[in-house]
Amino acid sequence: MKEYIRERVVDVADYLIAHRCTVRAVADVFCVSKSTAHKDLSERLPLLDPERYRLIAQILNDNWQVRYIRGGEATKNKYMS
Repeated sequence: MKEYIRERVVDVADYLIAHRCTVRAVADVFCVSKSTAHKDLSERLPLLDPERYRLIAQILNDNWQVRYIRGGEATKNKYMS
């Protein structure tokens, strides 16, 4: 893995831990696609730092469990405006 990818993976993970936001929000901050951010967090991070991955996995799981609520709120706001 190239050095700049390793640095990005760690930076993305640290940002997600600090802000507990969504993968889309992290992708926007780091100017990468949602797919790249997700791959960094779910496939590359366990190879680089398993301990940090455990924290990330919990955040991703929490986001997964409330995604339908966020989608419902977005739809509601779309039609209420």
